[in-house]
Amino acid sequence: MDYSQLNSLALAYLGDAVFELEARKMLLNQGLSKVNDLHKAAVRMVKATTQAKAMHCILPELDELEAGVVRRGRNAKSGMVPKNTGVTEYRYATALEALVGYWYLTGNQARIRRVFEVVTQLLQQETQAN
Repeated sequence: MDYSQLNSLALAYLGDAVFELEARKMLLNQGLSKVNDLHKAAVRMVKATTQAKAMHCILPELDELEAGVVRRGRNAKSGMVPKNTGVTEYRYATALEALVGYWYLTGNQARIRRVFEVVTQLLQQETQAN
């Protein structure tokens, strides 16, 4: 099956779940154990703002097929935008989730790990700036 041609919002639906699971797994592997701390850290990782920034960082690394998944995910109209997020940010976050969903279906764990390397760097930079 050509997973790159699946409905973009369906890929994003799956990618959202994979992203959340990978974030939680990563936080547990970092030694966090208090549920409140885990929740706060996970929210920082999975929020649309962070996902959109990560998407912009990895865009140059994508091949044509992956860029197509991103383009379709970014242009997909979900009908709703969270109140604390702009439309552009939300669309890039959706694009990242679609890409993560695609990578999950194709078994490309290395690419998913790469996204989390970028997310970790972004959050470290954010923490240092504050």
